Amino acid sequence: MLTLGLFLHPWFSNQSPTTLTDALAHPPSTLHWFGTDLMGRDLLSRLVYGARISMMVGLVGAGVSLFIGVLWGAVAGYVGGYCDGIMMRAVDILYSLPSVIFVIVMITTLEGLFKNWLLQNFSPEAAGVARLLFLFAGLGAVSWLTMARIVRGEVLSLRTRSFVDASRAMGASHTHILLTHILPNVAGVVIVYLTLTIPSVILYESFLSYLGLGIQAPQASLGSLLAEGSAQINSLRLYWWMVVFPGLLLVVMLLTLNFIGDGLRDAFDPRSEKI
Repeated sequence: MLTLGLFLHPWFSNQSPTTLTDALAHPPSTLHWFGTDLMGRDLLSRLVYGARISMMVGLVGAGVSLFIGVLWGAVAGYVGGYCDGIMMRAVDILYSLPSVIFVIVMITTLEGLFKNWLLQNFSPEAAGVARLLFLFAGLGAVSWLTMARIVRGEVLSLRTRSFVDASRAMGASHTHILLTHILPNVAGVVIVYLTLTIPSVILYESFLSYLGLGIQAPQASLGSLLAEGSAQINSLRLYWWMVVFPGLLLVVMLLTLNFIGDGLRDAFDPRSEKI
């Protein structure tokens, strides 16, 4: 196997290694299907690890947006009146702010203070996950606005239904009506939009990691792997596999999640045509 890999190596690179980086970074071969990075590490294993981190950020960020968006939209739609107006004007104000800039400012201004607090009260290992925690909170905090609007619109149409009026006439509390009668009827829409929120959070995280404001070494995400590969693009030698494979994996992941969201939307939408 090693002999075959050395034989196939010239087909992927016609330049002889001239630096230590050239000696460690190998193109795809039978030994390393996706090649190796600048430190000689297998790129396929790093992509698997990076995809896991990106997916975890997407799931947790979408979970944060689910909790805030459903709570905010349900309260605004059910209470109505001035409370609804004030809460939705707050959503409009947050919509006007650039979401990525908001996350960048939050990370750059508060991460140092939070990391020092973790160092004083916990172990250095806990301080190492400060950036990850801020990504969870920041990306979730800017992703709940559309969820809140969708839930509010559904609750506004459901709170005047006859079964809600019957439950209210029987003396049910507002909390009971929300949890038992209204929120279960908006669960389908919430699940669909939650599935579509995950790829947007992953894209936000990849963009921040590409700028150096997201996942930091020794951890890796698809965005940080793309940044490492694009930093090596020059006129002397092109490490194309370090850019192509992370980019392809990111595109495939986002397309897959969007297709799943579209399928769930068709499944939960009662107005969709059934063949």
